[in-house]
Amino acid sequence: METGSARDYRYLREVVLVRSQNVLDPSCDYQFDVRLARLLRNMGMSRVEELVGALRVGKDPALERAVAEAMTINETSFFRDYWPFEYLRTDLLPALIERRGAVRTLRFWSAACSTGQEALSLAMLLREDFVRIAHWNLRIEGTDICADAVARAHAARYHRIEMNRGLPARMLVRYFTHAGEYWEAKREIRDLCHFQRANLCAQPLPFHDRFDVIFLRNVMLYFAPDTRKAVLEGMHRLLAPDGVLFLGTSEQPADASLWTPVLAGGTCYYRPRQR
Repeated sequence: METGSARDYRYLREVVLVRSQNVLDPSCDYQFDVRLARLLRNMGMSRVEELVGALRVGKDPALERAVAEAMTINETSFFRDYWPFEYLRTDLLPALIERRGAVRTLRFWSAACSTGQEALSLAMLLREDFVRIAHWNLRIEGTDICADAVARAHAARYHRIEMNRGLPARMLVRYFTHAGEYWEAKREIRDLCHFQRANLCAQPLPFHDRFDVIFLRNVMLYFAPDTRKAVLEGMHRLLAPDGVLFLGTSEQPADASLWTPVLAGGTCYYRPRQR
C-alpha cells in the first residue's frame, strides 16, 4: 500500500512532468526535500507535506512552476567539455563566416542556458578569435525554464569557485572585473548575450529567425521519448540548413531521419537533413 509520503512525492513528480516535461525517477524522491527547502522557507513551511497540501487545494500555476524550476538541474560551467568550442573555433565558425559574408549575421542559441556560462563562453570565443567580424550582427540567445537561473545569467556575476571551472586565466582577466569573491562579465561580452525564460517543451518556441549554431546539451536526458522528439523537431525548424546542432555527449536525436551526425575534432555535432 502506498504511504502518504509516497503519494506526496508522486504528486510532485506529476507536477514537474506537467510543468517542465522532466521525468523524475522515484528513486530520486529524496531530492525534493533538498531542492524545495528554500521554497518551503519562503512560504513559511517546514515540510514537503505542507507544500503538497497547498498545491492540491490551491491549484496555483505559479507555485507549480516554482516547484518544477526548483527541480531543474542547473549544472553548467565555462567552456564545458572543451571540444565543441574548440572545433567551432578551428573549423565550423570559419566556414560559417565564409558563407555568411554577404549578410554579415550570425545567430547562436544556448538552449537550457542555466546561469549563462555557455552563452558567455560563445561570446568570449567570438571576441577572442574572430575580431574580423566584430562589426557583424552577432547575437547569442540564452533560454532556460528556471527564472532564477535566467536572472543570474542576466547579472553575469559569478563566485570565484564558478570562475575556476573551465575558464582560462587570460579570459578571466580580459573579460571579467573582480569584486571580492565574485567576478562580473564586462559589457564587451555581455552585450552579445540576450537571456529570457522559456520552456523548450511549450509551443510556440520564442524565436522565428533561424540560428546558425544551437547548443542543446545535457537537457533531453530528463525528457520522455515523445518530448525529445518534439523538442528536436522544433530545433530542426529553427536551425539553418547548413547550421550546426550540439547535443550532450550521451544524447542522440530522437528522430535520426532529421539529423546527420558528424564525428570530428574530438566531438560530435549534427547537421539537419532536409525533408
